[in-house]
Amino acid sequence: MIYNKEQIDKLDRVTRLKLINSITGIKPANLIGTISNEGQTNLAIFSSVVHLGSNPPLLGFISRPKGTEFGHTYRNILGNGAYTINHIHPEFIKNAHYTSAKFDENISEFQRCNLSEEYIKDFKAPFLKESTFKIGMCFKEAIDIKLNGTILIIGEIKHLILPDNAIVNNDIDLEVTNSVGISGLNSYYSLKKIVDYPYAKANEVPEF
Repeated sequence: MIYNKEQIDKLDRVTRLKLINSITGIKPANLIGTISNEGQTNLAIFSSVVHLGSNPPLLGFISRPKGTEFGHTYRNILGNGAYTINHIHPEFIKNAHYTSAKFDENISEFQRCNLSEEYIKDFKAPFLKESTFKIGMCFKEAIDIKLNGTILIIGEIKHLILPDNAIVNNDIDLEVTNSVGISGLNSYYSLKKIVDYPYAKANEVPEF
């Protein structure tokens, strides 16, 4: 099957969304938790979280154009600078999926989707209690992507919470954490480790 640009442009909106959202392969499935300065919590599913650097430890994610349901997340982050990134696990995939619905601003996805808020000392944003792998973030920069009106949100890791047995040989074993991947808009995958290789050095590359 081959699509050219003209054929892609002619696809109906939902088909195009699912197709283009799937072609990069399995992506991390995360719930981002925020709270407004008035105390209204928000929880939204994102598949765009990406590593940007380790020193300082930076992560980014893409916020949809202003005015969409993801605008609540963006406004809350700008308001107080704190947010959380929470891995999704099989036990609550369905709950997590439905946080993508367009709820009114005064409705908390935590409550509506039967998920639990959790807080730690001196950090404003809510973590997801049901997640065993969660990250507390401090907002650093927002970069407007003019081509489609989206925004790259960049933050620095301030808190990292994960299972004791997830660190294996100084690496995180995502199969142990039972974290979930996502493809497209509504397909979820389990993760299985295939193999480990050593850090690649030019003088140690094997013959193939």
